[in-house]
Amino acid sequence: MALIYYLTQIQFDFGAVRLLKDECQRVGITRPLIVTDPGVKAAGVLQKAIDALQGLPHAVFDQTPSNPTEAAVRAAVQVYRDNRCDGLVAVGGGSAIDCAKGVAIAATHEGPLTHYATIEGGSPRITDKAAPLIAVPTTSGTGSEVARGAIIIVDDHRKLGFHSWNLLPKAAICDPELTLGLPPRLTAATGMDAIAHCMETFMSAAFNPPADGIALDGLERGWAHIERATRDGSDREARSNLMSASMQGAMAFQKGLGCVHSLSHSLGGVDPRLHHGTLNAMFLPAVIRFNAEAESVRKDRRLDRMAHAMGLSSGSDIPEAIRDMNARLGLPKGLAEMGVQREWFGKVIEGALADHCHKTNPRIASVEDYEAMLATSM
Repeated sequence: MALIYYLTQIQFDFGAVRLLKDECQRVGITRPLIVTDPGVKAAGVLQKAIDALQGLPHAVFDQTPSNPTEAAVRAAVQVYRDNRCDGLVAVGGGSAIDCAKGVAIAATHEGPLTHYATIEGGSPRITDKAAPLIAVPTTSGTGSEVARGAIIIVDDHRKLGFHSWNLLPKAAICDPELTLGLPPRLTAATGMDAIAHCMETFMSAAFNPPADGIALDGLERGWAHIERATRDGSDREARSNLMSASMQGAMAFQKGLGCVHSLSHSLGGVDPRLHHGTLNAMFLPAVIRFNAEAESVRKDRRLDRMAHAMGLSSGSDIPEAIRDMNARLGLPKGLAEMGVQREWFGKVIEGALADHCHKTNPRIASVEDYEAMLATSM
């Protein structure tokens, strides 16, 4: 049976951050903890959020690492409790939003964070006691502001997913103005993350026609505007469309992702310095070639339908088009350029097979399949 569920209230417009205090009042947050990172603070975006609170009492945790960790969650929970906070405002990219989701669990539930991980059977243990969250994205990539999941590196170095509708932000404030001037490399990497979400969820065999439509439209917007946004950080039309693609990709991926994310999650756990969106860009060509043989993909002409959204003549053109796009965006040519070592393959494959995205790929990958995808992506 399919579960189709869209409940996040989204404010989307240039300058929408001004609504932050109103949204806090609407969901009943009177003393928020703002979860962010040093880069967002240095760019002055944190101050914009604080100004938008218009004097509402708040606390700040600004030490979210580039890949959120269980240690960072613990540190933020301490700030949350010390300041008697009753809700969360995440200001940043997917890392800050996912860290805040970790705090939403850990501040209100007993036991170690791993107890609530999806692959540990933890999703039903996340109750409606989870702290309410408002998400203000500052990048266009993960779409975590409208998603029920978070990815966190736990103490044993695994990069695990946490999924519950109780983690779905009560509001998302999508303000493209906050992404103006984002550095080109980060724009490209996060933008390819959004495109990967749209493509992987569309290829998933699960039944969810609304998600398919949202994903295809998001892919069209993202593919058409990622170069413009990367080349000119002040291009408002490109920034708006890329933020929409990011939001749409995450709205759609409740349908499930696949091998791209299984590999990226696992490899990101092996080396947390690797950027998730860049890894997705590296894996997409190999995974799409692998998925081309899946019965559901062939029967529904899913590659050809994606190609149409991308302005390509055939689904067989997609892998090379992605490689060309990566090159034009200034992203690495492959995993080797990112410092990935072949001796890591065994550990990466072990993690990919256990990842929550593994079983929602349209074609189930074996150890040998994952090894081939890694080798091709080097």
